[in-house]
Amino acid sequence: MRHIKKIGEYGIAGSIGIAALLVLSGCNSQENKEQLDANSIKQGAFVIIEEQADGGYKILEEHPSDTTRVLLKSKDGTERMLSNEEIQTILKEEEKKIDNGTSQLTNPTGAGLSIGEAILASAAGAIIGSWIGSKLFNNQNFQTQQRTTYKTPQAYERSKNSFNKTSTSANRASTNTGRSGFFGGGNDRNQGAIGG
Repeated sequence: MRHIKKIGEYGIAGSIGIAALLVLSGCNSQENKEQLDANSIKQGAFVIIEEQADGGYKILEEHPSDTTRVLLKSKDGTERMLSNEEIQTILKEEEKKIDNGTSQLTNPTGAGLSIGEAILASAAGAIIGSWIGSKLFNNQNFQTQQRTTYKTPQAYERSKNSFNKTSTSANRASTNTGRSGFFGGGNDRNQGAIGG
């Protein structure tokens, strides 16, 4: 109950950080309860998404970051950073697929993920596309197959561990100072660091 009370106190300002933590390991584990109580020191995620031989996309790596960025690695080896405008357009298209029941994230058919589905399955998607979050986090299919959106099980574990370390550090800082990170400061410049 203590965790639920804290979530209520954080309100809307905390929903983005909470969404990023939830997307990494589902919604029903004890680990998530600990993550929900954490104040995020890093406010974004750096995600590398790789195009696969079949034309689908997988999450190659992701790490906590001061801003949220998505790097796309194409099959031909080229790399480019997606702009925020591109990401928003892609996510709006994916939201339509979720609503229509045609998204691989909520209604898997075994086909490869689109770039938008890969972004939504990552921490970046939870931050940038937070308005879509409840459509995914409450979906059992999404929770079941989320690990498969990463290129390897090791990539999933590294990602989860890197965000857990950030959460643990935030808990320590919160315990020592009483205020920390995105939720704790009265410093308005912290609020604008997401998205860049």
